[in-house]
Amino acid sequence: MAKAKKQTSRGREQDRARVAGRQDYEVRYEAKKTGRSKSAVKKTVKKVGNSRRKVERRLAR
Repeated sequence: MAKAKKQTSRGREQDRARVAGRQDYEVRYEAKKTGRSKSAVKKTVKKVGNSRRKVERRLAR
């Protein structure tokens, strides 16, 4: 019988630190959270990269 892998939160933490600009649900979430449009979120991700902290900081302006 195969041993089950121990699950860690490392992968989830790294995933939450990024905004997937091509994933509609992530773009919608950021747009709703920041009160900006989906296109504004996509443009910001293209401009500053996919770091959630940088994207949110830029959209807060």
